[in-house]
Amino acid sequence: MQQDFTLSAYDYHLPEDRIAQHPADRRDHSRLLVLDNACKTVSHRLFTDIADLMQAGDMLVINDTRVFPARLNGRKDSGGKIEVFLLGMPSRSGKPEEPAEVIALLKCSKRPKPGSRLLLDGGLTCTVRALLDDGKALLEMHFKGEEDIESVLAACGQVPLPPYIQRQNGTTPLDSERYQTVYADRPGAVAAPTAGLHFTPELLQQIRDKGVALGRVTLHVGYGTFAPVRTETITEHSIHEEYVVVPTDTVEQIIQTKGAGGRIWAVGTTTVRALEFAARQKKTGLGAVEGWCGLYIYPGFEFRVVDCLITNFHLPNSSLMFLVSALCGRETLLSCYETAIREGYRFYSYGDAMAIVAPRP
Repeated sequence: MQQDFTLSAYDYHLPEDRIAQHPADRRDHSRLLVLDNACKTVSHRLFTDIADLMQAGDMLVINDTRVFPARLNGRKDSGGKIEVFLLGMPSRSGKPEEPAEVIALLKCSKRPKPGSRLLLDGGLTCTVRALLDDGKALLEMHFKGEEDIESVLAACGQVPLPPYIQRQNGTTPLDSERYQTVYADRPGAVAAPTAGLHFTPELLQQIRDKGVALGRVTLHVGYGTFAPVRTETITEHSIHEEYVVVPTDTVEQIIQTKGAGGRIWAVGTTTVRALEFAARQKKTGLGAVEGWCGLYIYPGFEFRVVDCLITNFHLPNSSLMFLVSALCGRETLLSCYETAIREGYRFYSYGDAMAIVAPRP
């Protein structure tokens, strides 16, 4: 089948009122568009029905990354306001009393000079060590001795919401809970793996009770997930790298599941990237891996691990659309999106979900 690699081929029109500004009242009460990837038929369900689509012997793989409070407000030593957006968790290279380093985006009227001090809300201070390209800067953040970095950031900063969530009241306390998956426990992401936002502990237990294995990977979603594709030919786009961990126990369970004829269900595009990245690290096939993942998935890609995908509805002309199209086909995906718009589905991070389901091999 001939592929279309032009960027405009992944465009669609979404009315603004379909962009979800708030989460559903209950996580698992989002709507679920189900695509049978064999016969290309669509059905409509609630997310609570996801367990009905799985069979004993299948495996569900989740991304357990946790969004940390990456957005901080404060003032420069000159008195001007500044917003600091951390692009990763600050890390110490030496003793606990030494400053932690981090790269951040700075938003202010005039960029501070190297050596400048920033006083952030909550009393946290940092020093600008160097100015980098694209509005970035290398910062030294001054934590006190054995202070837990994540706890300090939680007291000083905010969990960042995607730029298309625009409310008059901004971020609310509810977002600190609902813009995290219920299984998030490894801080390092600046955006949530949003397909996982629909799961509840009860639903996960129901899936386990059905005889479906549960595996974990970690992929820290980076700021680049919001970066627009600027090349008209999508094969010329450079994907952002994100830190990934695929542990040995998950790899062993996947091999066992596939060997017994079970399907691998990936929760979100981040999980897909992690698993398919791990499948390409060794000549012998799938193996445990920890490092930086720059795997770029677009139509024509050969999936070696993932059979079924649970995902949200993505922005037009985005690399996430390319990835999903690689699994189900571009025209099929656009048809599903057209149906979802017509049927009143909610889109993007706080929106509804889609399941792409393959038959047992």
